[in-house]
Amino acid sequence: MILRSALNLLTCLPLIAVWPAQATVSSDAAAQWREQARALEHGSGVARNLDVAISLYCKAAMAGDAAARYHLGWIYAMGRGVPRDDAHASYLFRLAADQGDEPSRNMLTLVGTRATKPPCIVHAELAQAEQLARERAAIEAARLAAQEAAERVALDNRYRALIDSAERRKILAIVQKLAPEYGIHPGLAVALIRAESNFDPQAVSTKNAQGLMQLIPETAARFRVTQPFDPEQNIRGGMAYLRWLLAYFQGDVDLAVAAYNAGEGAVDRFGGIPPYPETRGYVKRIREVFAHPTHPFDQRISDPSPMLKAETKPRT
Repeated sequence: MILRSALNLLTCLPLIAVWPAQATVSSDAAAQWREQARALEHGSGVARNLDVAISLYCKAAMAGDAAARYHLGWIYAMGRGVPRDDAHASYLFRLAADQGDEPSRNMLTLVGTRATKPPCIVHAELAQAEQLARERAAIEAARLAAQEAAERVALDNRYRALIDSAERRKILAIVQKLAPEYGIHPGLAVALIRAESNFDPQAVSTKNAQGLMQLIPETAARFRVTQPFDPEQNIRGGMAYLRWLLAYFQGDVDLAVAAYNAGEGAVDRFGGIPPYPETRGYVKRIREVFAHPTHPFDQRISDPSPMLKAETKPRT
């Protein structure tokens, strides 16, 4: 009764499934599929169902069962429930004959040597290949996620090492508070502050760039900074400008950073990082702390640079 119930249940299964590779299936399991197929082929104790029988024969054949290969070959050779196909039969008989099956060797003299894979084997192999591809993709995705996590930890450690005083820790606290609001990685903001002012809120350059992120008066006005020497206001203005640059240069960190130093117009004119020693050194200093070449960006903030639209000049 148990066998009959199991065989009846099999009639409800799809004919093509992703089957284990031969090396992963025991000979006992393959033999059980073959016996279930024989019962369904001949209606022995169960309703006859040749379609499911062929599916089970094929499953056992792919698992390496010589007898199943012979029986399935016989079905194709005799045209039992399927169009007669000597080439399909020859393929199966050859597999079984290579395993020492004498009846299969004898049948080869009748069906000939031209051999093609039966459809069930072709479909199953395709399904197995797709499954393998999915598994490999999942493994690769996990590897990339682990690599990204490791890089993120290294990056965090790198920029945290710059914060070595109480005053700098206050600046870091502001950066960490504002970074999510502007969609800026804290490490990138800290790297810019280090390169621009070395964490001095009162810094003023020869070009009158002011505060932690060295905003010139035009940039400060553009991003509504009225008190450039106030650490939080200055960082807000710098992050707003950096957010705009990342959108303008489509997340390319080198281009955005170069533009922060030399202006987006200079980057557009040169089709990449301008050949200014100061700017090239500036980009290098930033990348010593923030190693990622790309950064997420909000495409709603700005249209992309015409340089990126045209892509007529190589980036240097």
